Amino acid sequence: MKLRIKFAKSGAMRFVGHLDIMRYFQKAIRRAEIDIAFSEGFSPHQIMSFAAPLGVGLESRGEYFDVEVRSYTTSDEMKERLNRVMVPGMEVLSVTMLEEHAKNAMASVAAASYSVRFREGYEPEFDWVGRSAVFYAQSSIPVTKKTKKSEVQLDLKPAIYSMEAREGEDGSPALYLLVDASSSGNIKPSLVMETFFKENGAELPEFSLMITRVDTFTNAGTEDEPRLVPLDAVGKLF
Repeated sequence: MKLRIKFAKSGAMRFVGHLDIMRYFQKAIRRAEIDIAFSEGFSPHQIMSFAAPLGVGLESRGEYFDVEVRSYTTSDEMKERLNRVMVPGMEVLSVTMLEEHAKNAMASVAAASYSVRFREGYEPEFDWVGRSAVFYAQSSIPVTKKTKKSEVQLDLKPAIYSMEAREGEDGSPALYLLVDASSSGNIKPSLVMETFFKENGAELPEFSLMITRVDTFTNAGTEDEPRLVPLDAVGKLF
């Protein structure tokens, strides 16, 4: 049976990298006494698949991974067992059951949403709330994206599905982005912000942003008529 687990990552845990998060959950699964399935062969390992890796230093309320289990109880009971072994900064938000032939978490990712705030004292001098609408209204947003071996010219606009300045949960203004997070067009919010600053004649100061991944989405529609839904929406409680 395939289960999809949604979790939040915050505080000091935002500085833990993706590979260490994978190891952390391997141990947490054992401590929570989840009856996880193992691969066959000379060196069996837990059958586990994580969705899009989160950049170091970013918080999230929408991280996902899939596991295969040999037996299960209920969604609430398994979530409670996992949260009993979590450390501060890690919280399991939901446990849902997937259809037998559902894509794994990594292959399902189509988009991700983020909230972006400025650290105190790092707010830009230009009207970033008003200018964000002008920036997003452009027909194209050309940018040079650096890779390990070369530089690639691309248009950011098709990869930014929405960009809106609005009041955040704490009452302060924030930018909310919905961007392509698929394997073929993965766009980081930091690249969007760097381009936004450059177009307004400013340079984005290092460590000025507080970025939170709000959720991760899959396309439940078609390529021509996409319908983005959170990764846990394709599963069901049990």
